[in-house]
Amino acid sequence: MEAVILILTLLFVAFMALGVYAGVKTVRAAKRGVDRTITQARRSVEDTALKAKSYGQPGVPGELAQLRLALRTSMRATQDALNAGMAEDASLAESMGLFERLSVHGRELDDEIKRLEREPDRATVATLLPGLKERTERITHSAESLRWAARDRARQFADDDLAALNAQIDLEAGALRHWTTEEPAQRRGTAGHSWSGPADEATPPSLTPPDPRLRTGYPWQKSARPETTN
Repeated sequence: MEAVILILTLLFVAFMALGVYAGVKTVRAAKRGVDRTITQARRSVEDTALKAKSYGQPGVPGELAQLRLALRTSMRATQDALNAGMAEDASLAESMGLFERLSVHGRELDDEIKRLEREPDRATVATLLPGLKERTERITHSAESLRWAARDRARQFADDDLAALNAQIDLEAGALRHWTTEEPAQRRGTAGHSWSGPADEATPPSLTPPDPRLRTGYPWQKSARPETTN
């Protein structure tokens, strides 16, 4: 009896622990989903604000907004392309590692430009613009190189797969049309027989003509149904 009680107690504790673990996992997953949604919403708002500044504010503020917008757009597009490619091509892991290192420089530049947007000394910021543009172009150029290389690789794999599929379809189509070369040869071989052969003398043909309704057709033809008499 004590053993049964002990087993039931252990089962109850195990179920309770499993329930707590499942609850914690659910809460963490929900928290990650909420955080991801908030982050995406914050990015959308910030990108909208940058677009408005780049088109609505002339001079240094507008140019800073354009730099940040170009940097963020290029880095996000490259990240999405690499993440999508890694689902089917594990060799892109090294490219993703390089992108993570590039992202460190991209975030540093984005933070620096963001601080300069709040700088009241516009004349000093204007002198820094050429260097900021050069750094932005270098980072976006590297990001675009990774992005287009991943896309070209995926397209090449798709082209190779399509070429192999076309070759298989051509072989299958040729096999399906094989009857067009064999059936005429079979009919010519049947027509070439004569009644003068030894086998034919041993088994003379029947004097009763065959019923045409019982004649079998070719393999691809449907057999005719016998007529019914009323």
